[in-house]
Amino acid sequence: DYVEALRRYAEITVTAKAPPVTVPELLTRWHTETMQGRAVNTQKDIGYAIPKLIEFFSSPSPAPLDEIKPQHVSRYLAWRKAAPIRANREIAWLSTAWNWGRTIGLTDLENPCNGVKRNKETGRDIYPEDDEIAAIEAHADEPLKEAMRLAYLTGQRPGDLRDMQETDIRGGVLTFSQNKTGAKMAVAITGELEELIEKIRKRKASIKGVRSLAILCDEHGQPLGKSQLRHRFDRARAAAANAASDAATAARIMNIQFRDLRAKAGTDKREIDGLDGA
Repeated sequence: DYVEALRRYAEITVTAKAPPVTVPELLTRWHTETMQGRAVNTQKDIGYAIPKLIEFFSSPSPAPLDEIKPQHVSRYLAWRKAAPIRANREIAWLSTAWNWGRTIGLTDLENPCNGVKRNKETGRDIYPEDDEIAAIEAHADEPLKEAMRLAYLTGQRPGDLRDMQETDIRGGVLTFSQNKTGAKMAVAITGELEELIEKIRKRKASIKGVRSLAILCDEHGQPLGKSQLRHRFDRARAAAANAASDAATAARIMNIQFRDLRAKAGTDKREIDGLDGA
């Protein structure tokens, strides 16, 4: 019966439900559709977070969004107790993905991450003293010394230092955009910074063959990469700690990270020119 067939068709299509969207599906879609334009380090951080989130919310089967409650987010934090700080980052990305899902209609439920108490984090509270930095520089190779001085004199993040190019210097001013914030920066090439830039140029000019335009280069004139900078700093720091006069000094030196030069630059500038100057 044609009419009866149409009626049954209407009943089936109206009452049938599409499979529920799951947390792994949400994360995968969000990752795929929003990754373009993100900073490289942000992409890497999300890439580290998603596999763990998918692993948890797929056991024993992919969890539908409408079943996720704040208690499940708390359980995730407990599940990742071996890496509490990373767990906080991962939940932050889950929260971002959930809010994105709400905007495109994947769910209309409240974000289950809201109000969940995260693992306690403590900020770094270390000020490298001049003699401690000098001790590390004494065991550093020339490219690392240049990188450390550039970090201190400009007060910029390691990633921004590695991206600085000779072509960014025009009219005695170094201009660039910060990777993390996108803020446009202009640093006058004067005083110690001018001396450092000239020293770097002379060393690069002595290198035979093709040389990169990156300000920070290795002994072969190639850009100083992230892992390369990390390895060089770790090696110089360990050597400085081994040469320390006592265990307490060695422990302080080993606690210093390359990024602490940015904080030291700000602190030293504040003592000279005040907070506005910093």
